[in-house]
Amino acid sequence: FVRKDEAASADIKTGRSRINLDLPKTEDCPLNGGMFTKVEGEIWEARRPVTAMIENHADSRPSSGLSKADVIYEIVAEGGITRFLAVYYCNTAAEEVKIAPVRSARIYFIDYAAEYGDKPIFMHVGGANDFSGSGDTVRDVRALEILEQMGWRTPRGNDFDTTYDSGFPVFWRNYERLDHPVATEHTMMASLDAAYEEAARRGLGAKDKKGVAWDKNFVSWKFIDDKPQTPSATDISFGFWDNKSDYDVNWQYDAANNRYLRFNAGVEQIDLEFKQPLFAKNVVILFAKERGPVDRNGHMFYTTVGTGKVLVFQNGSVVEGTWEKDSRQERTKFLDEDGKEISFVRGIIWIEVVPAGNNVSY
Repeated sequence: FVRKDEAASADIKTGRSRINLDLPKTEDCPLNGGMFTKVEGEIWEARRPVTAMIENHADSRPSSGLSKADVIYEIVAEGGITRFLAVYYCNTAAEEVKIAPVRSARIYFIDYAAEYGDKPIFMHVGGANDFSGSGDTVRDVRALEILEQMGWRTPRGNDFDTTYDSGFPVFWRNYERLDHPVATEHTMMASLDAAYEEAARRGLGAKDKKGVAWDKNFVSWKFIDDKPQTPSATDISFGFWDNKSDYDVNWQYDAANNRYLRFNAGVEQIDLEFKQPLFAKNVVILFAKERGPVDRNGHMFYTTVGTGKVLVFQNGSVVEGTWEKDSRQERTKFLDEDGKEISFVRGIIWIEVVPAGNNVSY
């Protein structure tokens, strides 16, 4: 008899032992179109996407593991401080990925996590909710209630929350991740390998206990190969809130590699775990209606369902258009000015959800 978690761990190690990154990259990632080797594809096809809440507080930088995400969303959590939803599936096949700092959930991040098929793994440390019954957190932003309504927050379900039923070895606190002391809330780490093993133990591999594949209703975006053009949009700059310069973002076009390098508050962002710069092949500026603070806890609300304007930066240029999302579980669509779906350049997609009306210079 072999326990499911032991089998899953063995499968990961056995699969990785067969990976040769020099072999042809023939498998395209359904999340961002990136190309990988056949063995990497076999590894990810045995599991489902993991979505994780990663913080961006100035005191918590640099983050760990963000460079290995396939898709990243950035939105304000509270007080002009942004947070990330990192989506992992394909780019974690070749090596173990540890992520940090993991933080609490907000309802609009759940709306985007819900796009990644049937019950993606959702990793976080608690979330907005009315714990005391005082009404200090309004119903519109009660993230944990929504997780319950969606059927994610059940015993041994796909909601991996440290305040519910998930702990070590998936999550642990590392007070020495950075070279200086930080507040406790900036110290939660997680292992994606351990998360995949726990998911397998819960019957949440590529299929669930009922045999339903995670991607049964998943809609992939369209992808194209690199097509560098004469650069016309090489220096993208914007802020989320006024007087919050620590969270101002700048993306600089790296023509030699046809990618955009990320800067926060004027500092190039590096993945602490892998010592790599954070970059994107596509930078999406999604303009969303902002409401709030909506309660005494400073919670915000961003409109994720509906339509709005979008700027898509790729190949050194920009495409103007609109975004559409019909419901929480529906995939966000990105359309150009002629109403045609915008294709993404294969590779990392970074979606910046910016308050409607904010200025973006490029």
